[in-house]
Amino acid sequence: MRAPVRDRGAATAELVMVLPVLVAVTLGLVWLLSVGAAQVRTVDAARETARALARGDDRDAALDRGVQVGAAGTRVSVRAEGAQVVATARARVNGPGGLFGFLPGVTVRASAVAAVEDGAP
Repeated sequence: MRAPVRDRGAATAELVMVLPVLVAVTLGLVWLLSVGAAQVRTVDAARETARALARGDDRDAALDRGVQVGAAGTRVSVRAEGAQVVATARARVNGPGGLFGFLPGVTVRASAVAAVEDGAP
């Protein structure tokens, strides 16, 4: 059976209406994935920095290692708490830009604690 003449092109019109929404949802999901990836890299940066300092590595070298491991623009700070080293890393993840430039950026943070090893300065 053939579709009635009045229904011809209805699927095309519906696709044209839904396609921009699907593109926007896809871009939003990609942005959320980039935030998740930046969070993982920030956790890694804090962990690597804390471990390096707990082993007795040079402070500047440990901070540089954390910045290299972290997402772009990662800042790492450290402090000593008794026999432990606490490293905190943070990075800013901006929105996807373009038409979605109005979306706010997100700051991801992570902290890691490592016990100072015996013989480490």
